[in-house]
Amino acid sequence: MKKFILSTVSVILTVSLFICCAPVSLADDSALPDPAAPFRIHVTVNGDAKTEKGFCWYTADETDSLVEIEGVDAANIAYEDVFEWEGNYCHKAKATGLEPGREYTYTVGSKDVRSPEGRFVTDDGDDSINFIAVADVQASSAENFEKGADTVKAALAAMPDAEFIINAGDFTNDSTNEEWDLYAKSFDPINLSNTLVPVAGNHDGLGVWDWFDNMFSLDTSESVQTRNGVNYSFDYGNAHIAVLNTNDLLSISLAQLKWLKNDMNSTDKDWKIVTMHKTPYTLGKDGKWPDALYLQKSLTKAADECGVDLILSGHDHQYLRTKPLKGNKLSDDGTTYVLLGTAGSKRYEVRKFLAGSFMKTEFINTLIIQKNGYGNYWNGSDFNDTKPENIGGCFNTINIKGGELTFNSYILSDEMTDENGERLVTNTDTFTLTKETGKNKATFSGDNTTSELEYALGVIPSLGALAAYAFGIWLPKFLFIVPRILESVIVDDTF
Repeated sequence: MKKFILSTVSVILTVSLFICCAPVSLADDSALPDPAAPFRIHVTVNGDAKTEKGFCWYTADETDSLVEIEGVDAANIAYEDVFEWEGNYCHKAKATGLEPGREYTYTVGSKDVRSPEGRFVTDDGDDSINFIAVADVQASSAENFEKGADTVKAALAAMPDAEFIINAGDFTNDSTNEEWDLYAKSFDPINLSNTLVPVAGNHDGLGVWDWFDNMFSLDTSESVQTRNGVNYSFDYGNAHIAVLNTNDLLSISLAQLKWLKNDMNSTDKDWKIVTMHKTPYTLGKDGKWPDALYLQKSLTKAADECGVDLILSGHDHQYLRTKPLKGNKLSDDGTTYVLLGTAGSKRYEVRKFLAGSFMKTEFINTLIIQKNGYGNYWNGSDFNDTKPENIGGCFNTINIKGGELTFNSYILSDEMTDENGERLVTNTDTFTLTKETGKNKATFSGDNTTSELEYALGVIPSLGALAAYAFGIWLPKFLFIVPRILESVIVDDTF
């Protein structure tokens, strides 16, 4: 009898436990993300900025693709085939026939599951442009992706009428599914309503083939190759902007340099702007290697020949602006180079052994560096002139109005707050470029594509040019400063 009572009680408790837990299990299942829900949503410049946009998103399950744009006929949207990539499904589309100078709302997804509503604007074609430039979120953790997203949010607060955002590369640290998912969790709400101009960083392309091209819908028609990044260009207002891929044969191939020169010579726009990841001018840790220094020989020469006004880059996680340079010399009509700082939390302090060797300090107009927990403003002679408010995420705003380009750089402080208790935003650099408009003339027309054969035939000459520079110019300079490097390692613990 006792055994029967115990068995009965055991059955009752088991049934009661199942009944109590069942709703919890159902609730947990319902809380799981819909495998058909779109994520990693990007709206990108793709073709004519006045009338076209690119869309890319992912789903966990294979679904149909559907972009719905307010007031746009479905026939104006072309879709690429859905394909599996690293366990998820990539969707790409391109909208054409849009109206210039208009704000649109849109959703992406499938006929059954839609994204939240997003927005984008098209170029109105006039000579007034506002845009944001950031670089190097390069995060691995949710916390650091959120810090990068906070920097971009601060940029949008500073320039709410920005028409697009240039991200100069290194979106993640290792370009894995896990990191891109963390990136999406922090950045999808931003990217949903802002047009992106993405640049391939070394963490987005070198050794992680095809990730960059598979994350964005871009115009690849003139890209010299797409395995480790994409080079492309577009007009916006009275500016022509070229995006380079500095993963191309470790730095830049001869084919891409040819493409850049033809591209810049094919425009009559007033402003010529280039954005890329690696930088030719830096005092950061990557400035000591031949791949970046090769740009100081090859890329700058192409920029000089084409009359490029401004070059924006990332890679070395500090903010640096040069004076106008031409032929690697100071020149009033030269190109201004800006190393955009990092929107993330990984920052590089200056390598003093590079000053005067790989980069002349007289080229530097402004330098913001990080050292020993402080943000530093280089005052022209002292690399230890500390300003605590200068430690944080860096963002930059650019306004073009006719013949005047105004650039502002800001730091969103990690810890300091303003009088309202908000995180302090400090305007660390401002400059203006001016020029007479209507003077540029197009001198190139025709085919600017590179065939696979042409690219293959140029691989050995491209690597040869890089090797000749590395062993003939870089190595002697490097060996000459070895004593200074050893001092830096021993005294400052930096290399």
